[in-house]
Amino acid sequence: MSTIIRTDNLTRHFGSKIAIKGLNLEVYSGEIFGLVGPDGAGKTTTLRLLCGLLDPTEGQVFIDGYNVTTNLQQVKDRIGYMAQRFGLYGDLTVEENMLFYADLFGIENGERKELMAQLLKMTRMETFLDRKAYQLSGGMKQKLALMCTLLHHPQVLFLDEPTAGVDPVSRRDFWKILYQLVKKGVTIFITTTYMDEAERCNRIGLIHKGCLIHCDSPTAMRNRIEEECYEIQCPDRRKVRELLQNLKGVLSIEPSGSVLHLFLSPKLTSVVIFEKVGSENKRRPAIFKKITPSLEDIFIASIRKVSVN
Repeated sequence: MSTIIRTDNLTRHFGSKIAIKGLNLEVYSGEIFGLVGPDGAGKTTTLRLLCGLLDPTEGQVFIDGYNVTTNLQQVKDRIGYMAQRFGLYGDLTVEENMLFYADLFGIENGERKELMAQLLKMTRMETFLDRKAYQLSGGMKQKLALMCTLLHHPQVLFLDEPTAGVDPVSRRDFWKILYQLVKKGVTIFITTTYMDEAERCNRIGLIHKGCLIHCDSPTAMRNRIEEECYEIQCPDRRKVRELLQNLKGVLSIEPSGSVLHLFLSPKLTSVVIFEKVGSENKRRPAIFKKITPSLEDIFIASIRKVSVN
């Protein structure tokens, strides 16, 4: 696999605040790479550094071998950037927005007609060609933004939380489009807070407070975790949590929907102890079930390790 995005010790300061700290990352050609983390973790700052919209305080970024700082024009010709906020013109129609961006990219009339037809078909937006952008739903606005970003055939597509606030059906359709693009050879770098979207990526990077914690495939991340994870079904989650959280070997115990997820250090604990502790109500005892941790569990566990160290 060839590397198409590379960062070397990428760092960005805003005054005294370090937003991105020593980021070393490689993204391979033709993959979907997801940068995952909570709000304020540094996802958008990273994306803007990769696209050349921000200059690094330290370190370097390379896109397809070109240094983003010294060869910005060559980089711009190879990338597409879709910001988190809808940045198109609400008073223009879908077609007018696409024509405007085709003019910006210098796409000739003959080529733009064929390309626009392909993009409209791919996104199923043909019937909305004459609709004003402000009249579109959230999902359709994102499709329009994506089409405009794709007009100049970018090799790398940067997407900043593209499905934030979009309904589930539109999110599913959007990802179908991304898979079509990958089949055509486009590399996709996407930021997201949604763990179900992280599952769809070939590889993901977990970022926290500007630092990259882990980088691997979702499956590999699950396999590398050393702790044991248990799901606890119990009538009184608060009471069970209080009983368990300070016991030896308990690394964390957090709510997850209607149950609790318990992380144990296998070297220090035995689940039998917790079954006894959690079964105070004999009629409705706490039920422990060993599970494969979700990506959300892994992220929480990873943050905990970083905070302890």
